[in-house]
Amino acid sequence: MIHRSKQYMIDDLSMQESWRLFKIMAEIVDGFETLSDIGPAVSMFGSARVKPDHPLYKQTEQLAKMLSQAGFSVITGGGPGLMEAGNKGAFENGGESIGLHIHLPMEQHNNPFMNVRCDFRYFFIRKLMFIKYAMAYVALPGGYGTLDELAEALVLIQTHRIKPFPIVLMGSEFWGGLVDWFRDQLVANEFCNEEDLDLFKITDDPKEAVSYIKKHIIV
Repeated sequence: MIHRSKQYMIDDLSMQESWRLFKIMAEIVDGFETLSDIGPAVSMFGSARVKPDHPLYKQTEQLAKMLSQAGFSVITGGGPGLMEAGNKGAFENGGESIGLHIHLPMEQHNNPFMNVRCDFRYFFIRKLMFIKYAMAYVALPGGYGTLDELAEALVLIQTHRIKPFPIVLMGSEFWGGLVDWFRDQLVANEFCNEEDLDLFKITDDPKEAVSYIKKHIIV
């Protein structure tokens, strides 16, 4: 027999979970409604901690500008650092600049270079929007968040849960060690196949990145 006070606690927790489900549903609907009319888009990921005077910031801004000129909308996390650089490059070129902003207790303020913005509380819904509305991914140097978003796309393509799309890793020095580890550990131990390493392309050249994406996508 459950004590009455414990029953109240169980009922209260159940109600909290029910309200959480409604919040999740509302966030998904809001994302779908906001993003349903955007053009062919490329999602760009990278560190929020890179300053505007850093070479990576300038390179990211240039890449986003080139993507915009090629007819792509640019989607970022809407925050500072390389996300800001991506939005700025598209925005100042007159292109569609989209930010999927996540509410965090530190580090993550939104940038001013967006003409479409969505706000999220839940990371998994935000990742859903990155995947659903992107025709390609560009992973720039970044931390755990960048790795998480990259891994999400790789596993969905590898397991045929979504159609394959171009994934570009910008920065051979940054990504090279990780790819070596993929080959020396994952492939060597048969945790993944050799051809799984063909799911992405590493480059240091924004022009090559845009050409690779255009080669696989007709805008």
